[in-house]
Amino acid sequence: MVVALGGNAILRKGERGYVEEQWRNIKRAAEVIVGIYERGYRVVVTHGNGPQIGALMELFEIAKEKIPPLTMDIASAMTQAWIGYMLQLEIGNILEEKGFERKVVAIINTVSVDPRDKAFEEPTKFIGPFYTLEEAKKLFIEKKWVFKEDPRGGWRRVVASPQPLVNNEIEVIKALVERDFIVIASGGGGVPVVRGGKRLYGIEAVIDKDLASAILAISLGADKLVILTDVDGAYLNYGRPNAILLQKISVEEAKRLLKEGVFGEGSMKPKIEAAIRFTEATGRESIIGNLDKALEVIDGKGTVIVP
Repeated sequence: MVVALGGNAILRKGERGYVEEQWRNIKRAAEVIVGIYERGYRVVVTHGNGPQIGALMELFEIAKEKIPPLTMDIASAMTQAWIGYMLQLEIGNILEEKGFERKVVAIINTVSVDPRDKAFEEPTKFIGPFYTLEEAKKLFIEKKWVFKEDPRGGWRRVVASPQPLVNNEIEVIKALVERDFIVIASGGGGVPVVRGGKRLYGIEAVIDKDLASAILAISLGADKLVILTDVDGAYLNYGRPNAILLQKISVEEAKRLLKEGVFGEGSMKPKIEAAIRFTEATGRESIIGNLDKALEVIDGKGTVIVP
């Protein structure tokens, strides 16, 4: 099973990102992962990095007069190490507490994208903290950052989010899974790279972790893709009094709803797209559900996308 952890696995809305908050959230997520492992699944874990990479880029900007700023691809690798370390440590601790071997590892994972992807012309991927409209306008003038309104409230910076094409470390991930390791991979969607001749080069972008998770799950031949987030699934009329949770939908119905613009850009839309991609390619179900109810989600409590 490939389990994609949403941003609430590390940072919950209203939190500032203090280390104590992150450890508390990571421990909760680690308990979920080990709970799935206890059920007999081989598990590959992916995770988001939007707030973290946004914070690093902001830090680079603040410190640029004293320390040469780094690029977004390097920031992506840094967040993989940061979050991967925390997940690896806590998952390992819980495995040992439950009498299992400490078989968990995080890898720095690169994912190839097309430098001609149209996403570079129209940024959509949310990164960084929430801002008021006034703050966003000020930062747009000062730094030329592009902002969009997040469906969950507030304004956030958006950057290019090209389509993931190939997970470049897939054979390493397969080998580790076959040896019963819980593998933390494709963090933040993976570090985006492009090919130039016989070499790979980093590029400034953020890959959507759910779409990258689908590519990873397909390449691994996973039995199930589970996308965990901070809501119970995909809704019709989300955020309104007449909101309806979609409990089971076919790929064709999901495609129709996407075309109608039902799902929020940069929030639920890429999750539905990822679920469609995996289920269409494999004939196996995908599930979108709440991280806090994860063991119920893997049993089908959430939005289930079927062939």
